[in-house]
Amino acid sequence: MADPILQPFQLKHLTLRNRVMITSHEPAYSEDGLPTDAYRAYHVERARAGIALTMTAGSAVVSRDSPPAFGNLLAYRDEITPHMARLAREVHDEGAAVMIQLTHLGRRTRWDTGDWLPVLSPSALREPAHRAYPKVLEDWDIARIISDYADAAERMKDAGLDGIELESYGHLMDAFWSPRLNHLDGRYGAETLETRMAFSMDVLRAIRARVGDDFIVGVRFVADEDIKGGISATEGQEIARRLRDSGLVDFLNVIRGNIDTDASLTRVIPLQGMASAPHLDFAGELRAQTGIPIFHAARIPDLSTARHAIAAGKLDMVGMTRAHIADPHIMAKLLEGREEDIRPCVGANYCIDRIYQGEKALCLHNPSTGRELSQPHKIAPTDTPTRVTIIGAGPAGLEAARVAATRGHQVHLLEAAPQAGGQIRLTAQSPRRREMLAITEWRVAQCEKLGVRVQYNTYAEAEDVLATAPDVVIVATGGMAREGGLETGSDLICSAWDILSGDVKPEGDMLIFDEAGDHAGLQAAEFAAPHARSIEIVTRDRAIAPEVMGMNLTPYIRALQHSGAQMTITWYLSHVTRTGNRLTAHLVSDYSDKIETREVDQVVVNQGTTPLDDLYFALKPQSRNLGEMDYHAFLAGQSQKIIKNPDGQFDLYRIGDAVSPRNTHAAIYDGLRLARSL
Repeated sequence: MADPILQPFQLKHLTLRNRVMITSHEPAYSEDGLPTDAYRAYHVERARAGIALTMTAGSAVVSRDSPPAFGNLLAYRDEITPHMARLAREVHDEGAAVMIQLTHLGRRTRWDTGDWLPVLSPSALREPAHRAYPKVLEDWDIARIISDYADAAERMKDAGLDGIELESYGHLMDAFWSPRLNHLDGRYGAETLETRMAFSMDVLRAIRARVGDDFIVGVRFVADEDIKGGISATEGQEIARRLRDSGLVDFLNVIRGNIDTDASLTRVIPLQGMASAPHLDFAGELRAQTGIPIFHAARIPDLSTARHAIAAGKLDMVGMTRAHIADPHIMAKLLEGREEDIRPCVGANYCIDRIYQGEKALCLHNPSTGRELSQPHKIAPTDTPTRVTIIGAGPAGLEAARVAATRGHQVHLLEAAPQAGGQIRLTAQSPRRREMLAITEWRVAQCEKLGVRVQYNTYAEAEDVLATAPDVVIVATGGMAREGGLETGSDLICSAWDILSGDVKPEGDMLIFDEAGDHAGLQAAEFAAPHARSIEIVTRDRAIAPEVMGMNLTPYIRALQHSGAQMTITWYLSHVTRTGNRLTAHLVSDYSDKIETREVDQVVVNQGTTPLDDLYFALKPQSRNLGEMDYHAFLAGQSQKIIKNPDGQFDLYRIGDAVSPRNTHAAIYDGLRLARSL
């Protein structure tokens, strides 16, 4: 039986070669609002690997008073046309179609970016996520923006794209539709669904007048806001029918939920620990009711789910966007019969969380994504294979082993534990984050295929390393929870790692001092919540866990609020004393001389990690380079040539947390860059 996702789909005059697409999203690789080389390379890579349709921009803004919120392309600039034309040509050359999403962000942005113009909306209600109070649209604003949409669409047709998609969820267009957000009167007012849809219909008519009928136009729209006073599912169905009946729209891309806050955004774009494909049935019902081509994406992470979506008739095109951020070669591996080699998306949402902090989208465990020009996804073989010994089978060591073996080196991997994973195994102690294990499990499987020799239960000493007769030694031993740091009472506390590993059982009233502000402190609190009588999280920072970005913060806060945990900012732990059978935690602040105390049963600290570097320093005198790394060569992808000790037996490097505490992406990126240059 033919694979349903490999069947072509006819969208008007356009034949799409299969049923898998990348939905519109903004990776923020643009330069000055233009899709230059890095942006283009990102989309071309996925087109080359067999995707049917790649949708650029999430979203490209059509007006100057739609200031870019997260690296948006600027579709109001004439200069964008030649850049999009080159992108379209190169994607087409690889056999894929390409479209772009256009929008006016409305209130989903800030006034203090771009040209510092006021944000706009059909009401003065601000969006909590971006906090700007909008100007209420006037008639001349509406007329101008309709013209801006048409101008932008014409630019995209001139660039040779196959079509456009209008964004209508959380932005300006659906704010007109929503009873809770449209406070206007008259032609575009809130009185009826017809008046609420008048703006979008005028936009569509203006676009069609410019681009004609032989250019594909779709709408990505919210068919159920899932919020009091918002667009209901019943009303969403009627909107879909009216868009279909207008004859102006060729496809609908279905969204369910609202994106006003980080918490609601996680229900629209679920992350790890949440259900896969939660809105697939809803999209399928809309397809059955309307008969118009339906696209949809919301945590469809694997080909099995995608197959079901198509085979069951729920979708015409299935979006696998984050999955293709993790592995751009999904379709190529499917066609080559190598589904088991697909690098899995673990739902960490590192990609999305970064763009909402104004950074480029990066995959937690594929550091080549977004770096296609400097770190190609395919690893070239070496002409001079050597013997490489790696100590530590955490993310950094496993990546170094995978890449070195792919290049053709003989790799020997030593790991102290009975299994691979490093700190990932601690992370996975929380059921909600168990998917993180796939980061190391995938690499273990790849290393086995590549013939990497792995020795578990080997706490390597210098002589164990020397016994492997290495030409290159890479120390990837990671770190351990940082201890001490208090004026007194360090012997009375335990670490977040102690709680997560089960070495210390949570009990009674617990105070968690979170100095590092990363996942470990919150995870220990979430892990302990069912067992402790009370929990208070204290941080010196002005916000809880600043290293845990918005969408990842949401499930922690949700769980901790449910358990009644208290969160205290701008205080830090000075020292701990014993008072009878209890502990007294002494808290001080950078903002005043005030001192507070807490009587608790348990004090837990999260102070980051300390590198496990004893082995590195033991080996350093016997190495040719004395552990030194040429950063210029490292960053340029060139081989290391430092020789400080001509009598040395091997080159020595360390990576990941064995150097300094960072994160999983940094550790894997270290392993990739170093091993690629060996």
